[in-house]
This record gives sequence, C-alpha cells and structure tokens, in this order.
Amino acid sequence: MADISQHIFRAYDIRGREGEELSPAFFVLLGRVYGTYLEQSGVKSAVVGHDNRATSDGYAKSAIEGLVSAGMRVIDLGTVLTPMMYWAQHHFKTKGGLMITASHNPVGWNGAKLAKDLSETIGGVELQEIYKKMQAGDYKERAGGGVQQEDIKEIYINDLVSRVDIKKKFKIVVNTGNGTAGLFAPDFLHTIKQEITELNTEPDPTYPNYTPNPAETEMMADTSKKVLEVDADFGLAFDGDGDRVGLVDEKGNVIWPDRYMIFLARGVLKDIPGAKIIYDVKSSDALSEDIKAHGGMSIMAKTGHANIKAKLKETGAALAGEMSGHIFFKHGYYGFDDAPYAALKLIEFFAGQDKKVSELMLDIPQYVSSPSLNAEVPDDKKFEVVKKLTEEFKKDGYKVDETDGARVSFDFSTSSGRVRGWGLVRVSNTSPAITLRFEGKTEQNMQKIRQIFEQKLSQFPEITMPSEWKAA
Repeated sequence: MADISQHIFRAYDIRGREGEELSPAFFVLLGRVYGTYLEQSGVKSAVVGHDNRATSDGYAKSAIEGLVSAGMRVIDLGTVLTPMMYWAQHHFKTKGGLMITASHNPVGWNGAKLAKDLSETIGGVELQEIYKKMQAGDYKERAGGGVQQEDIKEIYINDLVSRVDIKKKFKIVVNTGNGTAGLFAPDFLHTIKQEITELNTEPDPTYPNYTPNPAETEMMADTSKKVLEVDADFGLAFDGDGDRVGLVDEKGNVIWPDRYMIFLARGVLKDIPGAKIIYDVKSSDALSEDIKAHGGMSIMAKTGHANIKAKLKETGAALAGEMSGHIFFKHGYYGFDDAPYAALKLIEFFAGQDKKVSELMLDIPQYVSSPSLNAEVPDDKKFEVVKKLTEEFKKDGYKVDETDGARVSFDFSTSSGRVRGWGLVRVSNTSPAITLRFEGKTEQNMQKIRQIFEQKLSQFPEITMPSEWKAA
C-alpha cells in the first residue's frame, strides 16, 4: 500500500509539496491509476501538458510513463498553459487530459489537474476515488500504449484570434510574473497587432519577483506601476498556468474580475439577449445588478473551476466567471477557463467603445469592495472554523447564504448612518486557508462589515490573519 497524503487531493485538483508529498514515483502511480480509470470509461488516449515549474517536466514524464503502462496513447504537449491542455482535448478529440501544475501556489509546490471529459475536470468524490486506488495500488497494466509529441502553440493562437474581431490598436502592458504565460501571451497579442510592453515575461520557475497571481495585490500593483510608467491604455496580468487574467486601467487602477466581467457580460448579452451568466460567491453585487440591468439572468455558484463548469453544464449559461480571474466562455468557445481568450474578448469589447477603460468603469454600479484575503488555517481545522462562524452569524440573526461558506448580508442602522453590504468567509479549495471578502455601498460600510468579521475571527487562535488586514 502506497503512503500518500490524502489532503493533497483537494476539491478539484492535486496540490502538494515537491519532494515531500510529490515525487516522480507518485506521478508514475497517478498515471497508472488515471490511465486505468480512463480505459474503464472507454477512453484510449490522453493529452498531457505541464507548466514551467522546475519539477514539472520530470513529473510529466513520470505521469506519461504511468499512462503508457496502463495502455494509453499519450499526446505529449510539452510546456503549455492549462487552457491549452483543455483546448487540445477538443483539437485531438480525446476525453483524457492531464496537466502538471500548481497554478498560483508558491515555489516549492506542484500538482495535477485531471480531465474526465472534454473540458470537464475530475473533482470531489471522483478525485477521492483516484486517491483510494493509488493508496491501494489498484490499477491494471496493459499493452498498446505509446507517445506522440505535438506542438500546438501556433494553431491554438490562430484559433483564438479567429474568434474575435479587433480593429483597434492599443498600448498594452502584459505581465506574466515569470510564469508559463510568458511563452504565449506576448505572441497572441502581437498576432492581433497590438503594441505591448512586456513585464516579467521571461519564464523563471524560481519566481524572482512574486508568485504570478492576479488575485494578489503584489502582481497587480507592479502591473499598475508599469502601465503608468509607459502610459499604456491598460495592463493584463496572467497567473502561473495561464487560466486567470487580471486587468488594470490606464490610470493604474486595478479592475478586479467581478468588475471587468461586466464588460464581458454586456458583450454576451448583446449577442444573446436574456442569457444566463454565472458568477461565484466572492463576486460583487455590481455584477449581478448590471447583468439584470442589461436583460440577463444572474446565477450565483460555488467558487472553483470544477464547480463553475458543473453549473455551466447544469444551467446552459453562456458565460461564467470567478473573482479570482477564471473566466468561462460557453458562447463562441468551449466552456473552460482560458485567460488568453478572456483577454482577447476584453480587448474586443474595448475596441468597440469610444471611452477609455477608466471612463467605462464610471458606467457600472458602484460598490466598495476589499480584495480577496486569505487567512491561514490548517487544513484539518479550516472546515470546522467556517462551520462555527456560519452558525454564529445565523444565531446573531443575520441573513446567511450558504452556497459556499457563509455570505452574510448586512442592512442595519447606526448612529452614523445605514450599513449595507455583505461579508464572506469560505474554505479555500487550494490551500490551508479560509477566504474572506467584504463589500459595502460606501467605504465606511465595508470597513464596518470587516470589523464585525474581525471580532468573530479573533476568537479562533488557529487563524493567522492576513498581513493586508494587520496593516489596515
């Protein structure tokens, strides 16, 4: 029986420490078990890709070894973005897909995402079954496996560009944080004839500047600085494996995904009046308000790309997005989270306007929101912490939406005025942490809601408060 850490099998992917919880032997075993899973589902082939982390190429080779021993015909994509792996499934018409990546986790981490259908990710109970089969060594070796190598960069970029109509040239800062997107983002922007300024686009698995994560203020602040320095029209920031994108306007203001998704939703609703559009629980009320104002149907869903994909399938929605920057286009695309495609659709929208990005922002519902904040909590305690907090807010009489954790609504009067807004606490699917976010109609409202949460959280010694909070 293999000694494998169960906690690295998270809600919809595998993430663990290199050399501790992950090793070449782990990935050979994963390939054998996953290959057996595919074969039992009638799938005979799989595409395999990896990001630019130091261990990713070796781990991918090990996973391929395991897949081949299970009888799989493997299409080795080499170093690619996660959306390129999903795109390759459609291109090569195979339901098997494995990506070696830890997305936005820091140096020292790695992991894997497994597909079970076109664009569909294995998660939840099924991923736990993969764990149990690995633990038990439950797999079958078969003959007939093999490997072919394919370079899909050019055909992938050409396909994406063919799906948009952009006749305007912008000056754009592109920041890839030394992640894998540096190998691709400049090229697709050059293909649509944009003027770009590259920032940290040289791939470097040591991440010498910061972890490439557009949900964090460090990467976005650096993007803002460069936009102002070169007088760009806007800036785009891509995460480590290229499935999330961040946006900065020409004044250096960060436009979080739940705001820029308003522009994408307007574009979809122009094409499909009344379309359903999904957003996750961390998203601003500004998004749902604007969707409804433009005739669409807004649907709140649990955070997490596997959850969003499942909701897309269930509802037949045309577009979905998360506060973290995962954007899923079902209208005109395949329905998985592809940051290059989302970036192209943003550029297409801006090209059709006669206003600067900051001016377009004045035309959306106005709320004051905090960034997403991660407070460290051990994996074996984070679920209980969120459960207790949920019970406390409900006991205090607040309206609590339990779609994903507790999204607590506030609407009450104080001596200094009315407080309206919401606060969120939920378990992180990808790290030992809980996620927090706050929003109000005014800065004072948002800060009051934040204070209420702070008082609740202070009761739990197992919580390490985020540094952004301590500085506030």
